[in-house]
Amino acid sequence: MMAIESLPVSILTMSMQREGATIYYPQVIGLMDGTVQQSINEAIYQEVQTLIQEQHEKQDTNTFAEMIGTFEIKTNERHVLSLTLTNFAFAAGHANGLTLIKGLTFDTTTGKKYHLSELFKEGSDYVEVLSMHIKEQIEARDIPLIVDFTQISPNQDYYIADKALVIFFQTIEIAPHSEGSPMFPISVFALEDIITEDGPLGRMATNS
Repeated sequence: MMAIESLPVSILTMSMQREGATIYYPQVIGLMDGTVQQSINEAIYQEVQTLIQEQHEKQDTNTFAEMIGTFEIKTNERHVLSLTLTNFAFAAGHANGLTLIKGLTFDTTTGKKYHLSELFKEGSDYVEVLSMHIKEQIEARDIPLIVDFTQISPNQDYYIADKALVIFFQTIEIAPHSEGSPMFPISVFALEDIITEDGPLGRMATNS
């Protein structure tokens, strides 16, 4: 029988309305530790604001004809909460709207937010290993590129979905606009030698 503390955390959908914009984002509720809950929720809200600011900077405008923010919960088990925040904005005079995505992964017992590098053992060659998997998928899936892909950045965007680490790139970061945000799922079992056992990926790799 699953222990109570291992159950998924409860998520409340919040909304932010401003002229031409509707932003939906998640907030965690009901955690026993209020400080942890506040830390997670503040990190999520700050990232929502960062995405809005990035839209203004990348599209070089103060106003948008439309802006929509959404989210998806990717993992909510084993004290791991992994989610994506998506912001789409369309500015007048632009041929296309721009979609930005950010992944966030937390330990729901401590409130810690994990950067990609913190999922792996210190000194591991995780950048090379992940980049190899991505290169293989680019070739197998025949993904067109606008730049030569060599390797990911040490803290590339990611999220965790079930038993996979999903590395992703922003629109027009490596592929043309028509490809959207390329996603590359990699099984945690292919990474067992380099992941930290007590980290989010290590928890996903167990069968208990």
